[in-house]
Amino acid sequence: MSEAILSMARPITLLQPARLEIGAGAVSRLAEWAAPYRRIFVVAMAPTEGFVPRIGLSGVVETFIDIPPEPDLPAVEAVLAAARAFRPDLVIGLGGGSVMDVAKLVAVLWDSTQSVPEVVGAGKIAGRRTALAQVPTTSGTGSEAGIRALVTDPETLAKMAVESPYMLADIAVLDPELTYSVPPAVTAATGVDALAHCVEAFTNIKAHPLIDGYASLGIALVGRYLARAVAEAQDTEARAGMMLASYYGGVCLGPVNTAGGHALAYPLGTRLKLPHGLANAIIFPHMLAFNAPAAREKTAQICDLLQFSARDQAGDILAESLVFCQKLGIETRLSAHGAASADLPDWATEAHAIRRLMDNNPRPILVEDALSIYQAAMA
Repeated sequence: MSEAILSMARPITLLQPARLEIGAGAVSRLAEWAAPYRRIFVVAMAPTEGFVPRIGLSGVVETFIDIPPEPDLPAVEAVLAAARAFRPDLVIGLGGGSVMDVAKLVAVLWDSTQSVPEVVGAGKIAGRRTALAQVPTTSGTGSEAGIRALVTDPETLAKMAVESPYMLADIAVLDPELTYSVPPAVTAATGVDALAHCVEAFTNIKAHPLIDGYASLGIALVGRYLARAVAEAQDTEARAGMMLASYYGGVCLGPVNTAGGHALAYPLGTRLKLPHGLANAIIFPHMLAFNAPAAREKTAQICDLLQFSARDQAGDILAESLVFCQKLGIETRLSAHGAASADLPDWATEAHAIRRLMDNNPRPILVEDALSIYQAAMA
């Protein structure tokens, strides 16, 4: 039996928000949907707080904005405490991936006896009573589409992953106008993060033809629109294209998930305090090239969709994907972000231990492979 047939036969579960609103001005439709709810708790950040009046919500609204870029357990507990005091019947995540992840946890835990550490893993959340709306203001994580939330352990700095269908949004709103104010550097890095989600799912050992469709659509959208979105903040078509690419990447994460690239990126976020999108953008060219020998046909398709001239030679793929990122204005050298060579072995060991992702990679990554990738990324 061929690998394709085996892949097609493998059972998967695909969950998506019950309602999706997309397009310029789509956020205005959230108020009508939210009209039945009287106590609305909005999880946001300082840059996105100004969008709250734009939604036009009725009822009593409380906005919590004290969310760090990489939320840790104490930060999440602070949000939960505020939500418990407010007692919402609707939670809205309004921001990037971290904000939406926290909103998911608030929706399922504010009125629960369970704590965050007790629900780390898959399927441990007892249930949810509170409605959840997700409104991304960046195009990268795709968190609005998914059922996972990541929280940093303050002691180990490792990512704790919570997964549950109870964290699925009731409505997701993709309004490209909310991304106009995102700076070019953030647009670029988050855009490559969306690309990495699609690519890692596409080449994943758990890949499935259904998810391949979403992944390839997402890759094509990035190839067509990311440079435009970086160059012109109010290019609505490009911004909408990137929001859809990000959403497709989020869809890929549920049944398939990411792989070695994201595992290697996590220490860059927790140890160097790099934004998640930037960490993945630094690693992406190296992982695309590293996996090429194990996923030749799919890597060639990825290169076609990104309009690369390289197809199957790892060195050529690395060089062209580095140029792709650098033309977007991304600083791809780890050394320029404060990394020290002496730190790399510990990071390699840490990344190698993230088996929930590493085990998905199409090519096995040894600790020494991880170290070599970090070393190559230094310069």
